[in-house]
Amino acid sequence: MPPKLKFTREEIIQTALALTREKGIGAVTARGLGKALGSSPQPVFGLFQNMEEVQREVLKASESLYQRYLQKEISAGKMPPYKASGMAYIRFAEEEKELFKLLFMRDRSAESKEENRDPIRPQLEMIQKNTGLSEDEAYLFHLEMWVCVHGIAAMIATNYLAWNADFISSVLTDFYLGLQSRRCLGRNDHGSY
Repeated sequence: MPPKLKFTREEIIQTALALTREKGIGAVTARGLGKALGSSPQPVFGLFQNMEEVQREVLKASESLYQRYLQKEISAGKMPPYKASGMAYIRFAEEEKELFKLLFMRDRSAESKEENRDPIRPQLEMIQKNTGLSEDEAYLFHLEMWVCVHGIAAMIATNYLAWNADFISSVLTDFYLGLQSRRCLGRNDHGSY
């Protein structure tokens, strides 16, 4: 009879997630996870094929947590849903720095670079509804907003900025209105700067 496992998969994933939150994904090693569990690394390998599988599960758990941030901010109804999604992204960067880095600042050179609009379809539909832009125009609008939102979030996640939520909200509004004015009035020139 094989020995009874001391931990469940979920307990190991949650411990690995906690370790990532504290020290980053690089801390999720067999030895580091065993120490965090108060055990040897052996229980990990009784439930997972390797550490890459554990790290993939941490990535999934991080994405799930981010989605909860997104849904909470949007469902609060304190601001328009598109803006709420940007504010949630930035709040996640501030409150979950290491998970933000894992999800949005990792090396992705080995991943597919094909354009896939499906994950951002809800955002595109919000932009189209609010601005009257076509899907292609809404996609470009979203990419430009993304540069602003991600830039703020990355600077907060790396402790470069310490802006408060009211100021961030104001910046996002200004950026959105500027893009809306430029796109909706058909001004696609690059200005004189």
